[in-house]
Amino acid sequence: MIDISELIQLALNEDRGSGDHTSLACVPSNAIGKAKLLVKEDGIIAGVEIARQVFKRVDPQLKIDVKINDGELVKRGDIIFYVSGKSQSILLAERLVLNYMQRMSGIASYTNKLVKLIAHTNCKILDTRKTTPNNRIFEKLAVKIGGGYNHRFGLYDLIMIKDNHIDYAGGISNAVAQTKEYIQENNLDIEVEIEARNLDEVNQIIAIGNVDRIMLDNFNFEDLKSAVELIGNTAITEASGGINEDTIVAYANCGVDYISVGALTHQINSLDLSLKAILNE
Repeated sequence: MIDISELIQLALNEDRGSGDHTSLACVPSNAIGKAKLLVKEDGIIAGVEIARQVFKRVDPQLKIDVKINDGELVKRGDIIFYVSGKSQSILLAERLVLNYMQRMSGIASYTNKLVKLIAHTNCKILDTRKTTPNNRIFEKLAVKIGGGYNHRFGLYDLIMIKDNHIDYAGGISNAVAQTKEYIQENNLDIEVEIEARNLDEVNQIIAIGNVDRIMLDNFNFEDLKSAVELIGNTAITEASGGINEDTIVAYANCGVDYISVGALTHQINSLDLSLKAILNE
């Protein structure tokens, strides 16, 4: 199981190296300070609890006064939290806190935008594995904070038979049969999803059965509607393939259960936040 605290420690080690020489050089070791996390752009805030863990990892004596929690709408000028304690500790944690929170808030904000666009349907937004290495847990958490849902976390928690697997296995029938045999041999309790590239493959998958989800990849709207009707209640349906805010409503209106959007995590603009020192208070 992934340990968030270990990832935070690795990130701190990467940034600190042999020491925060700037702060050590010009800020007295006994100096006490206070800072505020300032919002400079409207959106959904995410990563507050991660920031709390970063501060505590750097210095357990730091005090964090949270004013706005994860998942809340924020606007320019809002203050998310105050942090107080050793000035050197605040400075050491500053960039890592901002890196996590700006990216997570950008992901949560964009996810929430897409969720609202299709709120009139029963369709749900899924993320993908198109994440930053060693930051997947933070990015997928941000998707959930924004109102989306997590697809598989990694290669281990869902069998997902994609086009290359099908081709290497020698076709859909072989891929499904070998998968079921593997599951039985290894006594696994795991769902199976398979990709379909066209209506012919949808019909093949339906005829074979034994899958929980069917991913309809790069289907046009007419074929997607036909596929959803063909599949009915025999499997969960998922649309994928370059879907964005301009096309997502039309895809959702086709009746699919889920839409997976890689851009939630791999083509995202961070939300503008700033940690500012508070003087004379």
